[in-house]
Amino acid sequence: MLIMVLALEIALFSAIGTNFLRSENAFEVLRVSVEIGLLALALTPVIISGGIDLSVGSLMGLCAVVFGKLWLDKDFHSAIGFAPGLAGAIIGALAVGTTAGLLNGLLITRLRIPPLIVTLGSMSLFRGLAEGITGGVQNFTVPLKHPFLFLGNGYVFDLLPAQLPLFLLAIAGFWLLMHRTIIGRALVAIGFSPEGARYAGIPVQRRIVLVYLLSGVTAGVASIVYVAHLGQAKSDAGTGYELLAITAVVLGGTSIFGGRGTVPGTLLGLLIISVLKKGLQLSDLPSELAGIMTGVLLLVTIVVRILDSTARTSQGGTAQQSNIHNPQSKIIPEESSMKNSQVAALSCVILLGAVIIAASNWLLVRSLPKESGSSSPGATDSAKPQNGETTERAGDSAKRKPLTIAMMPKSKGNAYFIACQAGAEEAARQLNVKLLWDGPREPDPAKQNEIVETWITRGVDVIAVAVENREGISTALRRARDRGIKIVTWDSDADPDARDFFVNQATPDGIGRALMDNAARVMNGEGEFAIITASLTAANMIEWQKRIEARRAEKYPQIKMAVLRPCDDKQDKAKQEATAILNAYPKVKLIMAICSPAVPGAAEAVKQSGRTDVKVVGLGLPRDNKTYVHEGITETVILWNTMDLGYATVLAADALASGALKPGDKSFAAGRLGKLEIEGDNIILGAPVAFNKDNIDAVTW
Repeated sequence: MLIMVLALEIALFSAIGTNFLRSENAFEVLRVSVEIGLLALALTPVIISGGIDLSVGSLMGLCAVVFGKLWLDKDFHSAIGFAPGLAGAIIGALAVGTTAGLLNGLLITRLRIPPLIVTLGSMSLFRGLAEGITGGVQNFTVPLKHPFLFLGNGYVFDLLPAQLPLFLLAIAGFWLLMHRTIIGRALVAIGFSPEGARYAGIPVQRRIVLVYLLSGVTAGVASIVYVAHLGQAKSDAGTGYELLAITAVVLGGTSIFGGRGTVPGTLLGLLIISVLKKGLQLSDLPSELAGIMTGVLLLVTIVVRILDSTARTSQGGTAQQSNIHNPQSKIIPEESSMKNSQVAALSCVILLGAVIIAASNWLLVRSLPKESGSSSPGATDSAKPQNGETTERAGDSAKRKPLTIAMMPKSKGNAYFIACQAGAEEAARQLNVKLLWDGPREPDPAKQNEIVETWITRGVDVIAVAVENREGISTALRRARDRGIKIVTWDSDADPDARDFFVNQATPDGIGRALMDNAARVMNGEGEFAIITASLTAANMIEWQKRIEARRAEKYPQIKMAVLRPCDDKQDKAKQEATAILNAYPKVKLIMAICSPAVPGAAEAVKQSGRTDVKVVGLGLPRDNKTYVHEGITETVILWNTMDLGYATVLAADALASGALKPGDKSFAAGRLGKLEIEGDNIILGAPVAFNKDNIDAVTW
């Protein structure tokens, strides 16, 4: 059945996708599957033996930061008196993975704690250790063009992904273990009946420890591939990977209750998920459909197994006789049907949630004004270009074959980027270009890289990216440039040699000055403040923090920053962080939020605390903060017109592709926005605007 599903996927996406049925895309599917594939291989014997390991993703993150610290942290090298080097770092990461896997196995076997409880606890433990090692802030970046990066991004003979031989070796090893050794048969017996396995003389505890040990070692290997792929070791590496790996294993036919499963089945499950994701991207379909369709596939396989089990049970003696000859065909009708129905119900809930999220995002985009100029002073009709040059370009765009511009936000669910999308779609309609809008649901550098690689395969004309991780994505963008694809960054920049132009919403100096000056005004020039940022790795956030600190040191020495905390671009987490700041730092007089979800999140925390001596300033959408501004909690909101940012980015991408925008230009004709100044290779949208009680009601965005 799985082979038929895979064949149907290939046939469908070959018909509706762009450049899907190419060897280049096939190898790319394999390349992006390696990290999760390694974890799925390791989880196969774990689940077959009746266990579960929810910690592999967190352990991958821990191994990644240990690897980075041992290899790249010069302060650590000075403290220990020597530098372990790349080889020492690899050994260290594998040693951590081995030790962690051994710890899981011993806790499960010696203390007889259920695997779900043990690995749920160790999942938090490993992630906490990773964040503790980095202080939640430090990241370890691999030197540019270091040969190690070839493992994650290189191609042998310009075709074969460099990490594929490692993956094939892992496949061969786990296949031999599970299907050609006594140990593999013992694991099936243990999963089928642990007590029966003990009576049969199988060393159950040693076999269980072995599978968790292998799981830990494999997580260490996956972390090394991950760092080579992303170019950076981060504490959040592998977040959510354990669920994707478990999905691949279960979809591949392995029983979640143990006693049945195969390595080829896991590989088929992995390929079905990977081909589905890649096919949807190459078919210009929403990436959210991947989660929905994966849920559908899981439901279908569960139903088929229930029907098959019911049919065989109805045969009576024939089914029982089948069990004697094939122990893996474990049939416990009542228990199996009950548990599978529970899993099916849970899958339905997840599926419904995915549909609701996708629909709500779509409705939110459609609810925004079609033209940002409607809320901006002096705006004009976008269908009527403002100068001869723009008119000529619009006319040319109507005659030529429409360009394909692929545009990526940091996270699709963020209201800031949803507003940017509305402006981008306005420009795309005006210029008659095809706009592909896709990105991760949450800030995720690895996911951004994956999408860029898909667009390279698809052969788009221009890629425009709001960069989450500067070092991580620059390698992929350089590869796109080598293929002749034009590159524009917006909102947050990549390395200058990885793109053609950066559409900068405002200069870092302008943002830093505006934020710090307003904060100093509210604080009367003295006291402590805290910063809540979106991410500790986002290039624009880091740059803004530097300019804020420089302005503070230069003009306001009596003001001190108490703490800097990330909120992962989530309003609820910003609220939690603000509450923690208010409790831990009672002298804080102001919270500065420098990402749009953090401003209302921090304001709500201040409101609920009842503190009238603490104010909020930050970069946020005016419409999200009007209530808090009028209540006197948020003093000032600073921002640019976000729809104008999306609008200008698409116009810049079109002009770059057509040759109207070239290196060395000093200005850029941006439709209804008029001429935008260019500083070097930065297209400047304009100075940020401060919104307070006097003017915040005048805007709708």
